Amino acid sequence: MSRTLVAGFGNVLRGDDGFGVEVVRRLAEAGVPEGVEVMEVGTAGIRLVVELMSRYDRLVVVDAMTRGGRPGSLYLFTVESVDPASEVDPHTAVPARALALAQAIGALPARIFMVGCEPGEVDELTMEMSSLVAAAVEGALHRVRGLLTNGEPSERSRES
Repeated sequence: MSRTLVAGFGNVLRGDDGFGVEVVRRLAEAGVPEGVEVMEVGTAGIRLVVELMSRYDRLVVVDAMTRGGRPGSLYLFTVESVDPASEVDPHTAVPARALALAQAIGALPARIFMVGCEPGEVDELTMEMSSLVAAAVEGALHRVRGLLTNGEPSERSRES
């Protein structure tokens, strides 16, 4: 049986940066198919690396991503390559560094997807996401569920 891990990154104390954690919390509450695990990584990327050592076929990372879009814009893409790790930081909160470390130890899954949302506010100390990012949570859940059902992103779901 294929194993998939859905991992939510982010700091829930920094507004929109908690997007990934909120998406995986809601996904876990709704239930996931057999063979799927859900994990709140938060800001401890090393936890993801340790979990990946138990071998997964696919990884779906959910996080706030600054890509220059309008706050609340959703992104979905396949990770084609991971840059090599240049340093090991057990507190790394950036998915790219956690993936690089997982690659260095041979624990990187064959298929990796990123589901992201353009944040609006990440500098204020607040547990509330902005209205545009909070509204994007449902769309992100739809994209993650699509990946879990179909195994691949659909063309129309890549960016919105």
